Amino acid sequence: MAAEIQPKPQTRTPVLLNKIEASQDVVNTAVIIPKEDGVISVSDDRTIRIWLKRDSGQYWPSIYHTMSASCSCMSFNPETRRLSVGMENGTISVSDNFCSFNMHSCMAHQGKVTVVLFVLEMEWVLSTGQDKNLTWHCSESGTQLGLYRTIAWVSGLQFDVETRHAFVGDHSGQVTILKLEQDSCSLVTTFKGHTGNVTALCWDPAQRVLFSGSSDHSIIMWDIGGRKGTAIELQGHNDKVQGLCYAPHTRQLISCSSDGGIVIWNMDVTRQETPEWLDSDSCQKCEQPFFWNFKQMWDSKKIGLRQHHCRKCGQAVCGKCSAKRSTIPLMGFEFEVRVCDSCHESITEEDRAPTATFHDSKHSIVYMHYEPTTGWLLTSGADKVVKVRQTRPDTLSKSVPDYRGAMRSRGEFEGTTV
Repeated sequence: MAAEIQPKPQTRTPVLLNKIEASQDVVNTAVIIPKEDGVISVSDDRTIRIWLKRDSGQYWPSIYHTMSASCSCMSFNPETRRLSVGMENGTISVSDNFCSFNMHSCMAHQGKVTVVLFVLEMEWVLSTGQDKNLTWHCSESGTQLGLYRTIAWVSGLQFDVETRHAFVGDHSGQVTILKLEQDSCSLVTTFKGHTGNVTALCWDPAQRVLFSGSSDHSIIMWDIGGRKGTAIELQGHNDKVQGLCYAPHTRQLISCSSDGGIVIWNMDVTRQETPEWLDSDSCQKCEQPFFWNFKQMWDSKKIGLRQHHCRKCGQAVCGKCSAKRSTIPLMGFEFEVRVCDSCHESITEEDRAPTATFHDSKHSIVYMHYEPTTGWLLTSGADKVVKVRQTRPDTLSKSVPDYRGAMRSRGEFEGTTV
């Protein structure tokens, strides 16, 4: 087991811009509306709310719409202003304009919708549910085009438009890659590196890299485009990973966990793959037998020792030969972990230089969204509060244009107002 995690002091804290505290229930998903200084949220209280910043600097619910069931997830496309909402009763509703709420619905699952994605280029709505089905529908007609049965219910879904590959992460800890066609799909491959269920996925189409987060507190970076099978671990959370976002402007991965921790990883470094743990019946340093090696214990008249593994070289070692700890940031270990004596001597102070910063959101995070053009990071918590932060210092002084007057003049904010 790794040593107890001791976070390093944070070096740059994301600036808290606003808090939205008027929700009646837990906000399951919330996204930032680019350029319009607003936030859309869906909640367990069956409402979709549009929050606009007023002259006072606070966000207020300018519009809300009540749905037929609790809203479990949402997808928003800023280019088309199209909103897709998944609900607890298995229904998916799509609106051609997020302000009009002129929504058409279809029954997509026999249980809670867990993830919904709108693919503009294909005019598809992809969704997964607790019924273990991945479905894709025509966004115009609502007609189901295809279905794939997963081995466990899905909690992570990403899609690559260029190759039509869907990345599906499920509660067995497995990630499946599917090739989707108009009315069929084919299995490309599956891979598993997590010991817990997959809780979040993030796809970087430029680098062709997939990030997966898990309830085992870890993140794995999968090199999909390189086709080398490289899997690099990132260890920086004390609790279940709840969200992953990639910031292309700064080449940073942002992750959050259910205990409120936010980690910003520098991905503009050459990282090293963690080694596989080696099997041995005795310590590969001092050759003392492990406790199941009865023959060697009898022959040497020695009591067997407990087996450990060095996180740097992967060798099977005893506690005496791996009594020291070290950070190995380029291998993803931002906190001190067990290493053997020889590896400890080989790690320099430069090797220990951190590649991530750690921050406390001060609420239990349910969902996270990142808006790359502004550098705003949104987190929604179990405390029914939504927080908006600025993560890029270069954009702190830039004001966001106020489009609210123009939008109201076009009559797009007709609806129920509070």
